[in-house]
Amino acid sequence: MKDKKVFILVSDGSGLRNFLFTKFKAEGENSNYNLQYWNDTRFSLSDRFNCNEVSIATYKQNWQTLLFCRVRKRIELNVLTKKFKDNVYQLYKFPLSYRSINDFIKSTIINVFERLNSTEAGIKRIRKRIKTLERSTKKYAYCKQQLTTDKPDLVFCTNQRSTKMISAVLAAQDLGIPTVCFIHSWDNVPKAMNVIETDYYLVWSDLMKKELLHYYPYIDESKVFVTGTPQFVPHYDRTLIKSRASFFNEYNLDVNKKYVCYSGDDITTSPLDQYYLEDLTNAVRNLNNKGENIGIIYRKCPVDFTDRYDEVLKNNKDLIIKIDPIWEQVGDMWSEIIPTVEDFSLLANICYHTELVTNVCSSTVFDFVIHKKPCIYYNYEQPQLKKGIRDIGQNYKYVHFRSMPSDAAVIWCKDKSELETKVFEVLKGERSNVSVGTQWYHNVVGQLPENACATIWNALEHIILKTTI
Repeated sequence: MKDKKVFILVSDGSGLRNFLFTKFKAEGENSNYNLQYWNDTRFSLSDRFNCNEVSIATYKQNWQTLLFCRVRKRIELNVLTKKFKDNVYQLYKFPLSYRSINDFIKSTIINVFERLNSTEAGIKRIRKRIKTLERSTKKYAYCKQQLTTDKPDLVFCTNQRSTKMISAVLAAQDLGIPTVCFIHSWDNVPKAMNVIETDYYLVWSDLMKKELLHYYPYIDESKVFVTGTPQFVPHYDRTLIKSRASFFNEYNLDVNKKYVCYSGDDITTSPLDQYYLEDLTNAVRNLNNKGENIGIIYRKCPVDFTDRYDEVLKNNKDLIIKIDPIWEQVGDMWSEIIPTVEDFSLLANICYHTELVTNVCSSTVFDFVIHKKPCIYYNYEQPQLKKGIRDIGQNYKYVHFRSMPSDAAVIWCKDKSELETKVFEVLKGERSNVSVGTQWYHNVVGQLPENACATIWNALEHIILKTTI
């Protein structure tokens, strides 16, 4: 595929992590593709990461597009609720805000359009309206001019959920350039997050392909390719793993201790997350008082900017070592956090050198199960829960947890009184979820996850050949 030019459209740090920092870039270049990173982030890429970059000028997002994308999500969820007779889809709605006059006006507009359009026909109307709005923007005209000048053979959009990439994709389609979109996360399809509509789609697994066709019947099955995801590929690179002595020395860990990882969550998913860390700390302290020698590694969620863990960390310095993800913050939004290549190694080593991970419903269960390490999911509410605070229990009702082969895919902790015993049993080799957890991992990620970068390029090559004949 020599000299075929592919625009890699990125809008956030996760897209860079998957498609710039993994083997994806090298795989494409080794196949003689001309890769151009079509950059819609605040990060400068070319000098820092040795890649060809085409930057998209910063334009303020059309407020109406943002509004109608929220309408679209809500009406899609309403239609799914009726169509499948399942109220779980209502759990994916975020509450509307009425705190200010501006919020009140926007929420009222959303409510009106939601009531008037919660049908299949209504979804079509709103989809059409969003496209009309975006085609009228300066950003659309700018992107169209860039594409006319650079003439790529394909535009590859690195996630399907970013509203700010709609205009770029539409510009490519209106010029007859084939467009492909990667489904970003394991839970995105059932949540009505397919904001970007492209000619072709890349999905993680057969399960995700089935979901995509289930929720979006207007998508042609022949336009969906199962490729895996680059997200977990670095775990298969054994050169990233450091010796126990080296890793422990680097992070001031005690080589005589066994470590449990606490993987923090974002504040939306787990608003009382700090108290689960405190529960783990109490359980570990009790075990140490009985003769064990256990420590805790706390790895925060990269997009958590809160100080809610500080008190627990301060009060338990003797037990908890905080090892932050190696991401860089350039803004206050989750999309303005940039990962680094170094964090691949850090995460792999935390997985490899700890005994287990505990968290609230995180996909880090898969990171750890790759390294044959168990995972405990917290599934009880905290006494601090009160009206206005989102409970964690609803997380496990989400559709993507139905992909578990059985409840044994994780170790459930349904009461804090169980935590000490379950941690002890895992450490003694008496309890594990690794076998069933590995089945779950392959259900979600596919059968050959380590080959994802090459498989993605095979799919892109097929699309280019098909569309350029």
